[in-house]
Amino acid sequence: MASNKDFVLFVAEQCGGAGEITTRKMFGDYGIYCDGKIFGLICDDRFYLKPTEAVRPLLRTVEMRPPYPGAKDYFYIADVDDRDYLSQLVRETMNIIGEKVKR
Repeated sequence: MASNKDFVLFVAEQCGGAGEITTRKMFGDYGIYCDGKIFGLICDDRFYLKPTEAVRPLLRTVEMRPPYPGAKDYFYIADVDDRDYLSQLVRETMNIIGEKVKR
């Protein structure tokens, strides 16, 4: 099942406090990017965030799931209604991703 475009746009808007959020369609689902760097996936109308130890303590619920069959586990983020929460998670994820890119 592919993701609904309205859900994708909603999640992108909810993450908007972290930077410039864009999405790209990939095999019927979506990659979600902040300032040009991928930080998560939206698959089957579910939001998945790249796992980092810095973000784990910020999560309201730690649930690891693969976004699609054969994928590595990501943080599954069920609560997509809180814009401040999602933006914080994305900012912290991007802090780690940025460090990895700079090395």
